[in-house]
Amino acid sequence: MSAPIEVNGSDTQAQPEAVLEGVDRTAIEGRSLGQIAWTRLKRDKVALGGGIVVLLLCVLSLPGVTELVVSLLGHPPNEYHTQLLDPTFGTPHGRLGGMSSKFLFGIEPTNGRDLFSRILFGARVSLLVGFLATLVSLGIGTLMGVIAGYFGGWVDAVIARVMDIFLAFPLLLFAIAMVGVIPDSWLGLHGNSLRIGVLVFIIGFFNWPYIGRIIRGQTLTLREREFVDAARSLGARNSYLMFREILPNLIPPIIVYSTLLIPTNILFEAALSFLGVGVNPPTPSWGGMLSDATQTYSVAPYFVVVPGLAIFVTVMAFNLFGDGLRDALDPKGNR
Repeated sequence: MSAPIEVNGSDTQAQPEAVLEGVDRTAIEGRSLGQIAWTRLKRDKVALGGGIVVLLLCVLSLPGVTELVVSLLGHPPNEYHTQLLDPTFGTPHGRLGGMSSKFLFGIEPTNGRDLFSRILFGARVSLLVGFLATLVSLGIGTLMGVIAGYFGGWVDAVIARVMDIFLAFPLLLFAIAMVGVIPDSWLGLHGNSLRIGVLVFIIGFFNWPYIGRIIRGQTLTLREREFVDAARSLGARNSYLMFREILPNLIPPIIVYSTLLIPTNILFEAALSFLGVGVNPPTPSWGGMLSDATQTYSVAPYFVVVPGLAIFVTVMAFNLFGDGLRDALDPKGNR
C-alpha cells in the first residue's frame, strides 16, 4: 500500500476555495458551444474567406445599398450606351468588353448596358430566391423530418413514401410549365413579384425532402437520448419533446445544410432564367445574362465570362463556408 500524500498547511488552506483564491476567473471560465465553434471556424481561413464573400454579397444586395453603390461606381442597369459600341458588329470599343474606370466590368454588346450594375442587381434576384426558397424547404423539411423520426412506425413510412414521390418528381419540367402559364396578376402579386413568388414556392416546396431526410435521421438518434427519456418520465407531451427538447439540438445540422442548400437554389434559379422562365426582362438576372450572351459569344466572349464568374464565385463561397461551418459545429463528423 502506498504511503499517504502529505499536504503542507492546515485543512482550511487545502480547501478548493483557498487554492483558487487569487486565480484570474477568466482563466477558468467555461465556453459555450457557439464560442467553441467560432474558435474552430476562425482557424479555417478558406471557410472564413467564403463567409466574407457571402456577407459582402448579402450587404451589396440590400435595398438601398445596391442603388448607392451603382450611383457611385456605375450606371443604371437599364441605361443604354450605344455610342460606345462598334456600329458594324455591335461590340464594345476597347479591350475586355469596354472595361474602364466608368464601366468596371465593361458593357453588354448590342445595347451597351453596364455589366457592373446588372451583376449587382442580378445578385439581388438570385440571393432573394435562394434564401426564401431555402427557408420554405427548411420549414417543411424540419417539421416533417421531426415528426417522422419521433413517431416512427406507419407515420414514418407514410412520410418516407411522400419524400420518395417528391424526389422522383420532374422539378425542372414542372417549373417551366408552371411559370409559363401563370397569369399576369394573382393573390395581389403581379409582374416580377409574382414570378419570384412562384419560383420560391416551386424550388422550396419540392426540395424539402433533402433536408427532411437529414432531420429524420438525426431525430431517430436524439429520441433515444437520456434527456428525452428524463423529460418523458416527468410527463412531458410529445409536442414538448419534439419542439423543446429535440428541435434545439437540430439547429447545428439545420444551419449547416441551409448554407449548402442556398447555392443549389441559386443555380436552379439561374437555370430557369437561362431557359427564359425566370424574372421578366429588362430586370437583370445572372441566368438571363448568360442566355443573352449565347447570341453574341462568338464575337464578344467576355460577355459570357462575367455572369458565369459571378455564379461560380457565389456558389463556391457558399460551399466553402458551409463545409467550414460543418467542421466547426461537428468536428468528429465524417465527410
